[in-house]
Parts: sequence; structure tokens; C-alpha cells
Amino acid sequence: MKFFRTLAFSAFWLLVSLSTASVLAVAGAALYFAPGLPDVRQLQDFELQTPLRIFTRDGKLIGEYGEERRQPVNYDEIPPTMVDALMAAEDASYFDHHGVDPKGLARAAVQLAASGGDIRSGGSTITMQVARNYLLTLDQTFTRKIREILLALQMEQILSKEEIFELYVNKIFLGHRAYGIAAAAEVYYDKPLGDLTLAQQAMIAGLPKAPSAFNPLANAERALIRRNWILFRMRDLGYIDQAAYDEAVQAPITARRHQTKAEVTADYVAEMARQYAVDRFDDAYTGGYRITTTLDSELQPQARQALANGLIAYDTRHGWRGAEQSDIPRSLAEAQENTDPEGLEEELAESPEVMSTARQAAERSQTEVDGIDGDVSNWLQVLDRTPVLGPLEPAIVVSTEGREMRVLARGGEVRTLDWDGLDWAQPYRNARYRGAAPNSAADIASPGDLVRILQREDGSWRLSQQPDAQGSLVVLDPDTGAILALQGGFDYDASKFNRALQARRQAGSIFKPFIYLAGLNSGEVNPATIINDAPVVMEDGSSELWRPNNSSGDFLGPTRLRVGLARSRNLVTIRLLQTLGLERTIGFLENFGFHPERLPHGLSLALGTTSLTPLEMTRGYAVLSNGGFAIEPWLIQEITRGEAQTVVQEADPLVACRECAADQETVERDGKTYRVAPRVVDPAAAFLLRDMLRDVVERGTARRALALERGDIVGKTGTTNDQRDAWFAGFNTELAATVWVGKDDNSSTAEYGSQAALPIWVDFMGSALAGTPEHWPERPDGVVTRRVDPDTGRLLHDDQSGGIEELFRADHLPSYQPRRVDRAVEQESGSQGTGAYEAIF
Repeated sequence: MKFFRTLAFSAFWLLVSLSTASVLAVAGAALYFAPGLPDVRQLQDFELQTPLRIFTRDGKLIGEYGEERRQPVNYDEIPPTMVDALMAAEDASYFDHHGVDPKGLARAAVQLAASGGDIRSGGSTITMQVARNYLLTLDQTFTRKIREILLALQMEQILSKEEIFELYVNKIFLGHRAYGIAAAAEVYYDKPLGDLTLAQQAMIAGLPKAPSAFNPLANAERALIRRNWILFRMRDLGYIDQAAYDEAVQAPITARRHQTKAEVTADYVAEMARQYAVDRFDDAYTGGYRITTTLDSELQPQARQALANGLIAYDTRHGWRGAEQSDIPRSLAEAQENTDPEGLEEELAESPEVMSTARQAAERSQTEVDGIDGDVSNWLQVLDRTPVLGPLEPAIVVSTEGREMRVLARGGEVRTLDWDGLDWAQPYRNARYRGAAPNSAADIASPGDLVRILQREDGSWRLSQQPDAQGSLVVLDPDTGAILALQGGFDYDASKFNRALQARRQAGSIFKPFIYLAGLNSGEVNPATIINDAPVVMEDGSSELWRPNNSSGDFLGPTRLRVGLARSRNLVTIRLLQTLGLERTIGFLENFGFHPERLPHGLSLALGTTSLTPLEMTRGYAVLSNGGFAIEPWLIQEITRGEAQTVVQEADPLVACRECAADQETVERDGKTYRVAPRVVDPAAAFLLRDMLRDVVERGTARRALALERGDIVGKTGTTNDQRDAWFAGFNTELAATVWVGKDDNSSTAEYGSQAALPIWVDFMGSALAGTPEHWPERPDGVVTRRVDPDTGRLLHDDQSGGIEELFRADHLPSYQPRRVDRAVEQESGSQGTGAYEAIF
């Protein structure tokens, strides 16, 4: 008994000694390492690296940029089963310990001794992982582990368990640029965190330990084992019952890689905003910047769709250019026969995701696609990696029988194209000529050809192709200059070149209204002024003589200015510019944002030979719309930073103010103060031009716009030499919009602005203005209506019959038409100064 008492006594003191030694060791470690530890309190205000996100003016996402996809969540936003899954996977006693799990540390100590001083795994609680991820390096060393323990103990004294858990779930890397569980839910399942199933939550909970090894996209088998082990642990820990466990472990792997899905497709605008941020902020991709643009979430889709529809319609009119690819092998094995086996193997080895995709495709090929015999695994892969362009989906021709074509679409669906979806496909020869009409589907394409298909309004499908022509559509708020919609091409994935901003193209006749306005603003001409539409020969500064002509090739003779604009008469505009003076007119054009150094210093300016971007042209027409205020286009409404959304930048645009006094500098609108844009055009002159442009719609080259059945829209068509550029620019009081259609290589479109561009504008404005009342601006003071002789442009006396009504500036009325007796006297006296056509230039 004495021996046992002595043994127990010795054991007791040994334990006391060990405990004391442990306490002293911990105390010593704390004293030794404490001075070099980071301050835990910084976690209370820690800002996570979050990507740059770009939104419409009403908060719809249009773009996200950054290496780390992250969507921070609060603890109370995390589903309880997600919390349980992470605890089962990483730290089952999380809510019971004080930052350190003794059992885990003991396990880690054994590994430490066996490894000779390197930490291999184990022992880290969730609190310790937060300390490591936020405050320490990732080196697996003994000293780092000590620091990790000390920091975890401090954190538990300062932060609540919920706060620590929130830091954990928002920081952890979960593969494929996903940082945090909310981002992982979007990346793998394209769902909000709260919509995940139990099986999906367990799959994400399995990723922190090894985001690559347990990734369902890279290694589905290992990911499934890890997921089911976590579900097993959840059941054993009492987090879920047997029924939930049985259902979850039977669930298939549904993870797929999903890119950030924009709520509004506006890639060209998103890129504009991204570049703006990168030029100004060194941490643009990580600083949590949120850019709110001026883009309208309803107008932008309408603009994008209208441009796509118009370019596809243009392309259909000009014929079928053939398949995008031909003779695509059906099976993976057949496709690999034509590639370097070593090179293919090396590529697959470098990319587990590619290997996984290939394996899944091979497995899928064992299942026969409905309606197709044999292995079509390679066709399915080709379709998966071929992007959808606008409304055009990729498809591979399966068979051509008579006047019917069957195609394989994405997802393995087989669709049938009837003859009314094929018969348009006459072979393209050039922009002005097509070949003979096809007689059968086999004349158009062959099995194995990659083509494009388009769904029609009735749900049926037709053959299509990526358009050969390009275009842009820009929409501004005339009163503020805010960019409400912008589409810089058919599709951003097809071409990232933003034609709305980067393509300087000849303006053609849409530039003519500014020449007319220069005359109206000066008071030297009025809508009834007569100018001779007749041939002219001039020197052009070289050895050649310049002989400008009308596009129709004919001449009208003496023509009123209103008619000259409505019918887009070149020679009328040239003579008007000649009368006004080149330098004075160029000075006036600066008011619309047209740079003098880029304007031709010759009479060809009247014909729109200057090269402008669609955005520049839209700005000019916005000034016409708002009554003559020099607004400037702008896109960035507000930039905020961080979780607190601290305002970094806020727009301060110039605005039009028709009701403001001439010397008024600011105006209050919607509780905000804006600077008033300078008025650069006499309001009466602007109103006269607007009324003249209405004649372009009612009687001139833009009559297709009458389909809108609105009396408040005006605009002008434009076509350049050899029909290289087709334009239409127009507006009402609320919107100014410009459409350009052309080819990037500057070859001919073989169509006029009224054919290629105007229908796109009408399509867009029809949607944009649907349900809105007509609004024509009030007639300014000083604009009067008078009766004139249509042949001479002179005012008629009250006792003179006939004539037409015309608008004039009250202080710039034309002279009266002489009575017949006056004219007879003039002829008898030989007077030369008051002839009937004294206003002819």
C-alpha cells in the first residue's frame, strides 16, 4: 500500500510539474512572441478584398472584375445547416472551446514530432484558421503555429463566436476564384447561398481543406467522397436526421463552373467603366469599388436587341456566307486522330478541369442523343466551347433531307429547321450581288458543319449567321448628357472594339442639320430661303476640279431651305456653307463638341466628310434636342468604396434649363443642385431646325419613322461615299439616339442610311417610347407663322391668295412678295435690286 501511495503521490506531483511547465511554457511563449504579434483589434474593421462591380443607375449588375470573387455575408445570412456542415468538416467543438482545441493540438504535436519540426496538418480550429488567413503567413512552421494559437486566444477575448465565424466564411478560398461561401454558391451552383440544398452545402464545406483536391469540377469522385463523409459526420453529431442524410448522400453532383451573371448585358459599357476605374485607382480590382453608371436597365436591353435585329436583317438581305466551321469530327476519338497525342496529353495534364470535362463528355457519349445514332461527344464539346453571340446560338448540322435540316444544339437537343427558315440562304457573292436560290437543304450546309440558329417570335428556329456588318447605337438624355444606353457592336464576345467610342467614321448627311442651324442662328437665312440646287464646279486645292453632285444625280433648281434639308440636297447645303463662310461656320460647330482641328477646312464639310464617333454625333443631336444647351456626355454617376460604401466620386453634370434666366448658373432638381449648361444656340433657331427636321420624317428620307405613329420625333439619315457608312440620328424631347451601320474594313454596305440604320432606330425608339405621351417643346417667344410664296420664299400680303405657311424668327422675316403691278413697274424701270429671286444664293 505504501508503494501505491508513493506512486500516486509521485504521479500527482509529476502532473503538477507538467501542468506548471505547460503553463510556464505558454506564458513564456506568450512573453516571447507577443511583441511581434499583429493587433487582433484590426479584425473588427477589416476590409476584405472585393472585386470591382459595375451597376446600372437603378442597381442592376452589368460587370464584375477582379481575381477574387467575393460576396461578403453576415452571420445571420448563413443557413444553419451550412454552419453545421462547416463545423462538421473543420471544427465540431467550435462553439465550446476558447479558440484552441486541446485534442487537435495533441494530434498536431504527434505529427510535429514525427515530421522533425514541420506542421503537416491538423490541430487548427476555425478561430486559428481565421488568425492564419487574416494575420499571418501560410508557412507551415512551428513558430507560426505558436503565433496562431496565441492570436486565436486573443481573438476569443475580443470578438464573439459569430463575428469570428463570419470572418472565416468570407475569407476562405474555395477554388475557381471563389473566396467565401456566398461566392462559391454562385460559382459552382449559380444560386444564392440560401438556396443551396444540403448536399450542395456539404460539397462547399468540403472545399476549405483542399480546394483543388476536393473540387467537384476537377475531381468529382474525391469530391463526392469528401461530401458524403461530411454528411456522415453531420448525422453522427446530431445536426441532421437519418432521412435528411439518406436523401443528401444520394444526390448527384450538380456543380458546374458559372461566370458572374450580369443582370443587364452591357459589356461595352462595363468595359468603359472598368477602364475608368483602373486609370484612377491602384486597387481597382480589390478595393471593393462599386461604380453606378447612368445606364438605364430597360433601355439598354432594348438598344442591344434592336441593333442585333437590324444587323441580322441586313445580313440576311445579302446572302449566306457558309458555315463557320466544316467537317467537325463527331467523336472524341475521331477528333484526337487529327491532333498530336503527346501535345493533347500534356494539355490535359496541365488542366484537371479540361480533363474532367473530357471525361464527362466521353461518359455522356455512351448515352445516345435522341434522334442521332452513334457517338457525338466531340460535337457536344465543340458546342460547349462556342459562345452564343447575341441571339445567335451555335449548332452543328446533323442531317439535310430535302428541304429540311436537323441540327444539334447545346445540351444535346436536336432541332428541325423547315424550309421557311432556310430559303433565304442564297450564296453571298459581294455586297451587291447574291447567287442563285438554293433548291434543298443540302445546297446550304452539310452534316458536321457548325452554323448559327435564331429563334423566331413563334418559337420556331431558322438558320442564321454572324453578321458581316457591324454597328453601334448610342442613347443620351438630351437634358443632362447621361448615357442611357450604348451598344458598341453586334456582340462583345465577337469583337471588343467599341465602335460607339472608337470608330471615327464619315458622318455623311446627318451632319447637314448643323450647317443649316448655323444659317438659322445667324439670322441670314430662314426655312423659306431659296437656294439654287444646280451643278457647281470648284477648285479643291489640287489640280483637279471638284464637281459635287446630289445622290440622286438630278437637280431641283431654286429650292427652299426646308425642302433642301428634307430631301438631303448636297448642292443646297454646299451653297449655304459657301454663303455663311467656312471659318465662321466651323467656329459655330465647336458649340456641339466638334473639334475644329478634325473638321475639313473646305466646302466638303457641308457633305459630312468629317469623321466622327457615334457618341460625338449623338452629343450634337442632343444639343439640337434640348434647345441649344451644350451638355456633355457622361457615364459615371457615383463611385463608392468598401462595405461602408464611402462615396469616392459623384457626378456633377451640366444640365439644360429652358426655363432658366440667361445669367442663371445653377438649378435645383430632385433635391440636388446642378450647373446650367451654356446656351450656344438661339432657342428660336433651334426650334425652327427641329420643325424642319420633322419634314425629313414626313416628306423626306426618313419616312420609315412614320411607322412609330408619333408626331414628336425628328431626325436625319446619312450615307457616305460608296455607301460605306449608313447613319440615322434623331430625337424627341426625352431621348437622343444615333445608329451607325458599316463594316470594320470600310468596304461598302451597299445600303443607304434609310435602309440599314433607320429601321434599327425605329425598332429601338418604338420600344423605348412605348406608352409615353408625345411631347413637342413649346414654341419660343419670337417664333411666328407667316404665309409665303413657295417659289420665292417671300412673304405674301394679306390680299394675296395661295402660298404656304412657314415659321420664322420674328426679328428675321423675309421681304414681301411684290404685287403684280409692282413687278410690272420694276420690269419697265429696269430695276435690278428687288427681283423675285433676290434671296437665291
